[in-house]
Amino acid sequence: MSAVDGPARATESAVGRRVSTLELFFDLVFVFTITQLTVLLSHDLSFAQAGRVLLIFAVLFWMYGAYAYLTNQVPPETNARRIPLILGMCGFLTCALAIPRVFTTDGVAFGLGYLLVTVVHSALYAVLHGRHVLSFAFTNVLAALCVTAAGTVSGRAAEALWLAALVLQAITPVLSSRITTDVDGERVPVTGRVGELDPAHFVERHGLLLIVAFGESVIAIGVGSGDLKLDWGLFGGVALALALTTALWWTYFIRDEEAAEEALRAVSGLARFRVTMLAYYYSFVPMLLGVAVLAAGVKKSVGHLPDHLPTAPAVALAGGVALFLAGNVAFRAVLHIAPLRFRAAGAAAVLATIPLGTHLSSLAELFALVLVLVAMLLTEARWAPCVHDDRARAA
Repeated sequence: MSAVDGPARATESAVGRRVSTLELFFDLVFVFTITQLTVLLSHDLSFAQAGRVLLIFAVLFWMYGAYAYLTNQVPPETNARRIPLILGMCGFLTCALAIPRVFTTDGVAFGLGYLLVTVVHSALYAVLHGRHVLSFAFTNVLAALCVTAAGTVSGRAAEALWLAALVLQAITPVLSSRITTDVDGERVPVTGRVGELDPAHFVERHGLLLIVAFGESVIAIGVGSGDLKLDWGLFGGVALALALTTALWWTYFIRDEEAAEEALRAVSGLARFRVTMLAYYYSFVPMLLGVAVLAAGVKKSVGHLPDHLPTAPAVALAGGVALFLAGNVAFRAVLHIAPLRFRAAGAAAVLATIPLGTHLSSLAELFALVLVLVAMLLTEARWAPCVHDDRARAA
């Protein structure tokens, strides 16, 4: 057994720890940032605004993932850990409040909130990794300083600083994987130790985050309905919007969550770190953004069910679903969860519903979206057992 495998297997023996209520509370605060991004999009459904939303969310979600790793390895079981975690929540809340004007008047406030998030994370991680925390803390703090500096300028200069922060985050795991530490007389990468996480807790944590994000999309249905009279037409549209969110829930939670946990248990150390990065950061970004984009589209469409939709809301409705499915296909590919072809086809098929919204009504587009997802799930359920049988025989 290698020095990396030893601690990893010790972690496996501790399987069963559940996500704490403080962690769930933390996630509720973080999801407010997704709500604010939905607000930002609903006010300006343009490609330029979508790009800015992607920048903001990718930078924010990097540190959310960092905290998911943190609490997996340093559980908030004492007040000395709980209080700093609450400070981190305060930082995320500051970022969320600043999002609507992050590229105008509140950029520095966002940056300072983000800097607080980063410093608290580094301090708590030092409890486990000591000075080796510098292998990722240094670039994380530099990224936060770039975001803060972006608040002092405007236009392309601000966007360039945001991109610089994203690049710093992207190279962080590459740099830290080159830094080694001594474990039982053997030199192993620091990221190999970071990979020593409890798969059950890590998967559950991200699943709960996705559930809370789905809840925000349900709230968008109510906001979009406004003060309209609840007649049969509105009820039908609201039911379809809820069915659409439910279908996305079904897409991930009926099988993917359990299969993801099994896939993470099959690897350890540095390999597990890389898999979780690909699956729960790079693949989860489009999934969560898809929910936010869909919520913006629902807000703009539920109150105008019999009417033709402008192009932007129609694209947001279908595009949000397509984005979620594309992320889910990438998630499955990383974790070797089969099949992929039905969900890839579904991601393409939902885009074909856009003309129904622009030429018929939002009700027609919602109905078509639900129909595509139900057909995708039923077809997959019909053929997936064959895939399972083939795997069992191969084993």
